[in-house]
This record gives sequence, structure tokens and C-alpha cells, in this order.
Amino acid sequence: MRFSPSTFREPASDRSESAAPALERVDAYRYELPPGLIATAPAEPADTSRLLRLRADGALEDRRFFEFAELLEPGDVLAVNETRVIRARLRGTREPGGGAVEVLLLRPADGSRYAADATRWTALVKPGRRLREGARLRFGDAATAMVERVNADGTRVVTFALRVPLETLLDAHGEMPLPPYVGPGDEVRAARYQTLFARVPGSVAAPTASLHFTPRVLQALEARGVETVPVVLDVGYGTFKPMEGDSLDEHEMHAERYEISAEAAAALERARGEGRRIVAAGTTVLRALESAAIDGGIVRAGERETALFIRPGFQFRVADALLTNFHLPASTLLVLVGTFAGYERMRAAYAHAIAVGYRFYSFGDAMLIERRR
Repeated sequence: MRFSPSTFREPASDRSESAAPALERVDAYRYELPPGLIATAPAEPADTSRLLRLRADGALEDRRFFEFAELLEPGDVLAVNETRVIRARLRGTREPGGGAVEVLLLRPADGSRYAADATRWTALVKPGRRLREGARLRFGDAATAMVERVNADGTRVVTFALRVPLETLLDAHGEMPLPPYVGPGDEVRAARYQTLFARVPGSVAAPTASLHFTPRVLQALEARGVETVPVVLDVGYGTFKPMEGDSLDEHEMHAERYEISAEAAAALERARGEGRRIVAAGTTVLRALESAAIDGGIVRAGERETALFIRPGFQFRVADALLTNFHLPASTLLVLVGTFAGYERMRAAYAHAIAVGYRFYSFGDAMLIERRR
């Protein structure tokens, strides 16, 4: 099918030697989305969400997520992200004066792993113009805090003086960091912003491809003979930071922690050696798997950080298929999807999804992308 110019912008062409190739331009990843297609609440039940299958031959199939297991093959390995979203958005007051402030905890400032006893955090703050170095904050009777440093990227290092355990502070003053485009948060949607696999705390955003899974889908996968393998990638600022400038070269990814156990790495390598498919449940899983195999071509176990930006020209080593939601325009996740699927195939899938009314973004519908092996 052809794209309507009103849906996706045609990649710009420029013959000057200094110009970036068309698919290296941020504008190539902009598209128009009717506001009514932005999902503000998840499907109920979760597995009734729509699922667009993009087959390896380019054909498109409209399905429902409860049919997901039918689209996999016996022996496939489904890699899932076991990260758990923390109540990272803290609301407090500024001292003196009592003005409202918001602090979004990103990661401990002294290390990448979430720690329940961490008191120094890298964070985003509002209002940024008032929360300069030395600004003091209060979170009820649970804690006070001070902005220790303003980083070059606009984040802050915030030091807390805790009067209660960190988990108690998060429970009392923290909120699930729902994306702003879904509207004001509430406890019902906050509970749904946690995946069925969530086990290891540390993320500030959900690995949204896994929000569609339900016990009946997992039962169907087991009955189908699909092996499930857990990994962990803590979703941080690097995932949702918008791209700036005209070229992909101008975007700097933030590092995110990932961990692959020895058992998981062995299962993935065994499947690869036997010619079975690896299906990544989400872009976070894809980045973890490809980061682990980027040196030497085999999936290495261990805990590391990755700032991998998957973009045109990247050579995939591990994943054969990708389950993912529909992503924001001009985002690094859309670049990843376009690189994995092939740019024209991605554009065709998005144009189709918009035309037939799929729901977009974190609480929206899903897409299964298959690649030729």
C-alpha cells in the first residue's frame, strides 16, 4: 500500500555532501496521529487489545492479543522484561514558601541499580526554573531533600534526608509515573501500569508491550510449546527522552541497566543453536538482548549498562520477532521499530493502524513484527 502524505512525512532528500541520509533525519520519523487514537486507558480485559501482525513477507493481519500464542511456533523463545515500575513521581513542597514541586526519580546517583536505601537520586524536577542548586524540598513528615547539583542535561541530583524507609516515602508521596498523554493518574490505571511479569523494582516507565499479557495468554503459550525466558532492563530517561535537532546523530541516549542471568543466556543460546526463533516482548527486551550480544555475537550473561541506539544500519544478532506497542512520532523507539521492520514496512503498518483505528502509545494496542531469518 502507499502512504498518505498526511500520515507520514516523506523522508527528505538532500544531495549536499554534508547532509544526513534520508533515514538519518528526525523528520523521517514524524507522522500525524488523530488525537482520538491516543489510548487513555488500557483494554479490559488486557488481552482483548488489538494485535497487528506484520509478517516477514510484508503482509498485515488484524488480530486480537488473546490470539498471540497462535502466531508463535512451538519451540519459540519469548523473552520478557521482569522489571517493576516504582512509584517514582513524588509530590512535595518547596521551602520556604510551600510552593508545589514534583520530583521524578530516575535512578540512584551513586549507581544504576535501584536500591531501597539510596538517598541520592538523579531526577527530573518541576518547576525547573525554581529548583536550582541548593533548593530545599519537603515531603510531609516523611522526608526533606536538597537539590545537590544541576546536571548539564537538565536533570538534578537530589539528596534526601529520610525519616522513614524509602519504600514508605514512595507509598505515601509517590505516584506511578503514568505518561502525560493519558491524562491525570488514578489508582485503577496505575495498577494496570504494571506488567504480569513485574518482579525487580527499578523502572520509571512500564515495558508496555507486556501490559497485554494475561494468565490465559500465558497458559496458551505454554500449551503451544513456547519457552518464556526472563531478562531485566530498567526503563529510564533514555527510553522516553525526545529526539532533538535534525539528525539522529544529534541525539544522545542515556544509559539504562540490564541484567541477563546465566540460565537465561544459556536458554537463549541453546535456542539459537537449535534454529528456534527468539521473540522479544518489547523494545526494552530487544535492546537488552542485542546489547548483550553486540561483542562476539553471543548473548552474554551479567549485569551491565547500555546506551545502545538502534538505528538504520544496525545488524541484529539475536531477535527474530518483536512484540511492541505503537510509539510516539520522532522517538528513538520508532527509529528502533523502523530499523527492525524495515522503514517502508513500518510506515505501511502504521498507516494501516491509523486507517483502521488502532489505539496508540502506552495503553494502546500491539504489533508483532516478524523478520526474514
